[in-house]
Amino acid sequence: MTTFNTPSPSASPAAAAATPREARPASRLVIDAPVRVVHWLLAASFTGAWLTAESEHWRALHNTLGYLVLGLLAFRVVYGFIGPRPARLGVWWRKLLATPGWWRSLREPGASWRPAQNVAMAATVLGLAAALLVVGISGYGLEADWGGEWMEELHEAVAEFALILVVGHLAALAVLSWLRGRNQALPMLTGRQPGAGADVVRPRRLLAAAVLAAAAAFVAWQWQQSPEGLWPTGGDRPGLSGERVGAGASALGAFGDDDDDDEDDDD
Repeated sequence: MTTFNTPSPSASPAAAAATPREARPASRLVIDAPVRVVHWLLAASFTGAWLTAESEHWRALHNTLGYLVLGLLAFRVVYGFIGPRPARLGVWWRKLLATPGWWRSLREPGASWRPAQNVAMAATVLGLAAALLVVGISGYGLEADWGGEWMEELHEAVAEFALILVVGHLAALAVLSWLRGRNQALPMLTGRQPGAGADVVRPRRLLAAAVLAAAAAFVAWQWQQSPEGLWPTGGDRPGLSGERVGAGASALGAFGDDDDDDEDDDD
């Protein structure tokens, strides 16, 4: 008896062509390029400004990085109002204020730690942004002779507080990565998070390139304005503090916005 094998639907040419794509892990774009560029420029600028704070010989570079922090924060605030939904500042406010009873829910059987995690992350990020704003403004006030000694004390105290928040933010990212079984800082590098579905944001690479070019142009302009440049050479040049170099290395990986949590909460 002769039997005829009927081709299965999965053996169709269309299905065969789709197999390689389906074999790849699904992911979607959740953080656009401008947010990621600003994030890493802020991290680098704060780290450099903190490392150069103790030496008068590096004051031009220190001031330049401080002004750059202010400019980047200004762009981030504006983009937080007119940018795409995942980049909006309201994302963090929702995480901070939408679950006021999170401490009570933890006492319930089978309670989820996600509300508490979101509150901790949002408080750290918003607090760090506010601290950097105060540091930048007080630094400008020092150069403009606004307040004298009390302005200097405010500048140094808030800078140290900002560093504490940076370390706390890094620790929170590490803990969340362990609890959720997923690197919470990776989306700030790639812009993508695992999961099926359409991209949440557009790449906006051109805007990111414009931000990067503007930052580079500002640094170059400051270099031209400084009589000795931003990287002094020759003479009896004091080195950077070894203690600050060691502690500041960890600060470069901070400012991870963890914006993908908002999408997880909406699912």
